[in-house]
Amino acid sequence: MFLIDESHKESTPFLNSNDDEDCSYEGKNMALYEEEMDSTPMVASLLNKLANYTNLTQGVREHEEAEDGVRRVAVPQMGTFIGVYLPCMQNILGVVLFLRLTWIVGTAGILESLAIVSMCCVCTLLTAISMSAIATNGVVPAGGSYYMISRSLGPEFGGAVGLCFYLGTTFAGSLYILGTIEILLMYIVPFDAMKVLDENDMRIYGTCCLLLMALVVFVGVKYVNKLALVFLSCVALSIMAIYAGAAKTLIEPPAFNVCMLGNRALKNEMFDKCEKTELVTNLFCGLNSTCDFFESNNMSEIVAIPGLRSDVIKENLWSNYDDANMIIEKKISPKLPSVKAGSKDQYYVINDITTYFTLLVGIYFPSVTGIMAGSNRSGDLRDAQRSIPVGTILAIVTTSFLYISFVFLFGACIEGVVLRDKFGFSVKTMPVIGVLAWPSPWVIVIGSFFSCCGAGLQSLTGAPRLLQAIARDGIIPLLQVFGHGKRNGEPTWALLLTVGICEIGILIASLDKVAPILSMFFLMCYLFVNLACAVQTLLRTPNWRPRFKFYHWTLSFLGMSLCLSLMFICSWYYAIGAILIAGCIYKYIEYRGAVKEWGDGIRGLSLNAARYALIRLEEAPLHTKNWRPQLLVLCKLNSDLKVKHPRLLSFTSQLKAGKGLTIVGSVLEGTYMTRKADAIAGEQNMKAAMAAERTKGFSHVIVSSSLRDGFSILIQSAGLGGMKHNAVLMPWPAGWKQARDSLAQRNFIETVRETTEAHQALLVAKNIDHFPDNHERLKEGSIDVWWIVHDGGLLMLLPFLLMQHKVWRKCKMRVFTVAQLDDNSIQMKKDLQVFLYQLRLDAEVEVVEMVSDISAFTYERTLKMEQRSQMLKEMQLSRTEREREAQLIHDRNTAAHSASNDKAAGATPEHVHMTWTKDKLLNERNKHREGMAVKDMFNMKPNQANVRRMHTAVKLNEVVKKKSKDSELVLLNMPGPPRNKKGEENYMEFLEVLMEGLDRVLLVRGGGREVITIYS
Repeated sequence: MFLIDESHKESTPFLNSNDDEDCSYEGKNMALYEEEMDSTPMVASLLNKLANYTNLTQGVREHEEAEDGVRRVAVPQMGTFIGVYLPCMQNILGVVLFLRLTWIVGTAGILESLAIVSMCCVCTLLTAISMSAIATNGVVPAGGSYYMISRSLGPEFGGAVGLCFYLGTTFAGSLYILGTIEILLMYIVPFDAMKVLDENDMRIYGTCCLLLMALVVFVGVKYVNKLALVFLSCVALSIMAIYAGAAKTLIEPPAFNVCMLGNRALKNEMFDKCEKTELVTNLFCGLNSTCDFFESNNMSEIVAIPGLRSDVIKENLWSNYDDANMIIEKKISPKLPSVKAGSKDQYYVINDITTYFTLLVGIYFPSVTGIMAGSNRSGDLRDAQRSIPVGTILAIVTTSFLYISFVFLFGACIEGVVLRDKFGFSVKTMPVIGVLAWPSPWVIVIGSFFSCCGAGLQSLTGAPRLLQAIARDGIIPLLQVFGHGKRNGEPTWALLLTVGICEIGILIASLDKVAPILSMFFLMCYLFVNLACAVQTLLRTPNWRPRFKFYHWTLSFLGMSLCLSLMFICSWYYAIGAILIAGCIYKYIEYRGAVKEWGDGIRGLSLNAARYALIRLEEAPLHTKNWRPQLLVLCKLNSDLKVKHPRLLSFTSQLKAGKGLTIVGSVLEGTYMTRKADAIAGEQNMKAAMAAERTKGFSHVIVSSSLRDGFSILIQSAGLGGMKHNAVLMPWPAGWKQARDSLAQRNFIETVRETTEAHQALLVAKNIDHFPDNHERLKEGSIDVWWIVHDGGLLMLLPFLLMQHKVWRKCKMRVFTVAQLDDNSIQMKKDLQVFLYQLRLDAEVEVVEMVSDISAFTYERTLKMEQRSQMLKEMQLSRTEREREAQLIHDRNTAAHSASNDKAAGATPEHVHMTWTKDKLLNERNKHREGMAVKDMFNMKPNQANVRRMHTAVKLNEVVKKKSKDSELVLLNMPGPPRNKKGEENYMEFLEVLMEGLDRVLLVRGGGREVITIYS
């Protein structure tokens, strides 16, 4: 990782960005661009920073320099061979080659062993091709595969796969430590040459070895780095010894013989001579042992390594799978059934585990991992974009050739019963591969021991730094503590966790059981490397310009499919476990992780999918069965730019239940140039409020010269393509009566008119702050629907949607309708019940009859309403007079100033004719005052149309209060405003009377289309 801040690093085009505070512009010939130079650098400056770029990985080199106290800043000079090829070779060739490959060849046969090797090598080759494309698409800092995957597939996939890769590297440390202990206790200082290692011995010595290696890593990483060449030399010498031994068999086979009793191989450590001596007879027939097989078969010796000239290759072509505790026997014709070893058969060579093809795949696959070593060292390379592809692919081709040649050599040189002898009991407890080696088996023993030690140390060095890189990215809050370490950057806490997880693998105490576990994690990582390359290639994003050209998305998909297949071939239950672990990490990062924008491919894929879906949505109109409220929520922000009514967002989430489109919009008054910062702050506060109220959707704050124009813009243009809102939700303007002007009233009425004209539904919530929040649970109660007119069935649909949410789930639905004088109430109720049944809605039905006589109260209420309207007009007229007077003074001053200027110029001033003079103004005022004095407002007669409307509002309100006083929510048909603007001043009063005395009310106005249907 870079030493600079991560967020700054990825938001700037510079590779090594240093902000110079004293920016001076010497070149005056670019004065036209002086203002832009503060934010956008000149090309010369950019090129200079690129030329001086040095990428030192935030890994072992910095820690080594910190320990030495010397800072060495130099341009990386490592080439392809030293920087990529050799590290990959060292990581790929390891413990499985020395301890298990001969056993795999003997058990699976040459043909099936070639299939295993080929599958695994092709998988890593395809992964290397995908990795090369990603690695050459820009600079890859330390973190290797984690960095590549996270920046290509996003933080969720990157974190999940990064942790899987970390777990794989950690369990690889367990594997190498178990291999080290197996070599130590079996071949170097054996306790009992006749027995397989005890699991408790493996656990005790493995734990001690782990603690010793952890101490070495903690004390000084530089010692591990300096020993890397020694460990690599051990691997190279061991491989050369194997080839030399195979070549020597052409001249003279090694002097190793296997003692056989009939066709059964014996542990010959106890026998000086392969003869039926008295000692041997007592071993097999003493202590009441059954010795029928011993007496009926002779003891003989066969050559353990017949050599390349022999015909042993024919015997080793085919597989020899067997159950656990079965005696290893030489193939004879006719084939005899296998015999299970008993407690008295400890001198035979037996099969310790049940073998089958898929098990061998899981055990072998760790031998081809390690292809990421080059990409992890990209900061130390002279030309990373050339070295990583060439070195990695060349290393895979070389190791694939080595493994395939070893399969042929082992099958052609070594006797079958010896190949199947996992621990070398039949050849005096020596590794079988060591028997083939020249000049001595100890070359393999010592070489493999140091190779496993070095690989274990490197795993304990690399895994904590990978965890530290993930923790410092901040995508997993739970891992933040592991981003800290010693003063020199050494990841102490990450090392402790790594040691703890590594101990779990050691407690398993079996190399054969640990190998499939780390195979799962590495295969998961390789799978997502292939997926990342395929996604980027198919999306064709402008930034996808890898220098490595020999890739194709089909190869990446083939590699991905092969990785997934190998996961389930190795172990289906381990595969499911690894997928579940990765899935849990993914979901944890998605819900709790930090939000990161890395320009990843998944985001690009989402954009493409969204674009495709939007285009498809516009191709055909929405069917009634698919209709659901797509809400535009009109919010108000207070003086602190916070959401004024948070419960409006709560109600939105309850109504939507996370489904469909939600756009929360607000308007700031002013100009965008002056209120841009307020708009951004308001939008951030709105997003925070939406998150707090669990409202999923989009937020948008616009700046307009007036609130009315701003809300009009939102209603017209919110949404995109087929994802546009079809309903508007807003709070009831509760303080419209107390307002000094009628602006709030006019805004509300115009919003109603615009939604009606746009064929959009309108929901108006009264007392929205009294609505329940998402944490409340209404234990009982009802949602009452007052169905006065049919406007598409939205009134019926909304209670059903609300009751899907846990807040309203226990409420019941009641439907009320109003009967006129000439209506049959009984028949209406029956018809309504049938209609609700066909709609599949469970609700109680009641038909209400209203009295038609207009009461004196209605007249009085209407009269007060009209008197108030008249007073508002007079107040507005007075305000207009003040404005005219101010204009008169302004015009007089302007005229006097013009006259003085004309006199000074010697010109004859013209007479200024004024529309309003002081005398006129006084006369008009006196007339107005005399008129008001004469006029008696209390003798006004109300308008008959207003009386009828008021009568409807009053009587309907009385009925609603009587029937729905205790209900949790009342839904009412919202009457529309008058068509002409002359009577709109009384519209708000009618609505106020209609909702008077009710706590939670939702006025509903349909959008002019059917939204609910009785058909399936």
